[in-house]
Amino acid sequence: MSQLAKDTGLGRESLYKALAPGAKPRYDTVLKLVRALGVQLHASAVHK
Repeated sequence: MSQLAKDTGLGRESLYKALAPGAKPRYDTVLKLVRALGVQLHASAVHK
């Protein structure tokens, strides 16, 4: 968690709160976490 905090630029306590059950983290916090973890998100159109 310490390394993730450094990689995101957020405090450890903030990360614990953002990842707690029932938490509603802000979009920018989620993006920081995704980037720090090296995950890429892709969107595509849904065809009906």
